[in-house]
Amino acid sequence: MKRILLTLAILVISTSIAFCSTTTSYDKNGNKTGSYKTSSSGTVTSYDKYGNKTGTYKSSSSGKVTSYDKYGNKTGSFKTGSNGVTTSYDKYGNKTGSYKTSSNGTVTSYDKYGNKTGTYKSNSSGKVTSYDKYGNKTGSFKK
Repeated sequence: MKRILLTLAILVISTSIAFCSTTTSYDKNGNKTGSYKTSSSGTVTSYDKYGNKTGTYKSSSSGKVTSYDKYGNKTGSFKTGSNGVTTSYDKYGNKTGSYKTSSNGTVTSYDKYGNKTGTYKSNSSGKVTSYDKYGNKTGSFKK
């Protein structure tokens, strides 16, 4: 779930000025697992593999992104500060964690208390490898 949220966060931030587009995700066997549609306003709507709406992510002018379930109920939010740290909040506004992207593209995640929980590193071919808080490889996926 954190990996999906992180991917969506990056998608929302990087496409907030882009025009309407759809991105479809597939499993390792080529089966459709879902899709994301980005509007010109920066709103991202996610769908399951059958095309059913699963959630929405809306950007505000302050840079805050708020997530909603398929019924429109607020489920959480996140915002990137001037220090480059993105902090996530639950639907009540309580801090749930944060992550920071370094200049080399490595993303480090932290729990709500600031303890390191993991790292994600991308290579030039788009492969992302995840590591636990101790630096042990836990998996990988290709963008």
